[in-house]
Amino acid sequence: APQQGEQVRAAVARVAAPPPQSAEGNAAAIAKATDGHYWAEADVNGSRVRFLVDTGATAVALTLNDAKRLGFDPAQLDYSYQVMTASGQARAAAVKLASISVSGARVADVDALVIEKGLDTSLLGMTYLGRLSRWEATKTSLILRP
Repeated sequence: APQQGEQVRAAVARVAAPPPQSAEGNAAAIAKATDGHYWAEADVNGSRVRFLVDTGATAVALTLNDAKRLGFDPAQLDYSYQVMTASGQARAAAVKLASISVSGARVADVDALVIEKGLDTSLLGMTYLGRLSRWEATKTSLILRP
């Protein structure tokens, strides 16, 4: 049956899907702020988001306000994940971001979490940083290399 052959091809295509593409673009430098942190102004899905770079965060984490600005409706999200924030335990919803670009260091199809409560600023975590070829902290800046 031709339909069965199409299903097999579709299943093979899913199994053989390439791994997520790595980062592209140019190296970016983020200056260390006077508070000792690295703050990144990023282009996310065409909108600006200010992130605190957090190498200890497993995923990119969005505040409810940033998620709204990116077009997500917090009332429609599924807060099925439990996460620990600096404020304690919180519920989170998984979302997919088309891309995050920090000064030209771009990563596509980034997994992120929208944190329901307790997050003061969005975090640029390892679902972005881990897709770069490397990143390094110096005394004055954080270098992101696609």
